[in-house]
Amino acid sequence: MSIKEELRRLDEELARLRAENQDIRAQIRDMGATDQIEKAAVISQADEQVELIAELERRRDTLVARLEEEGSA
Repeated sequence: MSIKEELRRLDEELARLRAENQDIRAQIRDMGATDQIEKAAVISQADEQVELIAELERRRDTLVARLEEEGSA
C-alpha cells in the first residue's frame, strides 16, 4: 500500500472515530441521572477512543513526514 493510500485510509478512520466519539459524548450529556456505573463505562469508552485517535494522528503525522521527505528527495 502506498503512503498516500494509507493516509487516505487513516483520514477516513479518524473522521469516523471523531464522529463516533462526539456521539458517545452526546449520549453522556443526555443520560441525566442514570446508573453511575453505566455512565462511567461510557466515559471510559470515550476516553479510550480519544487515545486511539491520538495514536492514529501520530501515525498520520509520521506518514506525512515520510511523504514530504520522498517529495524532496
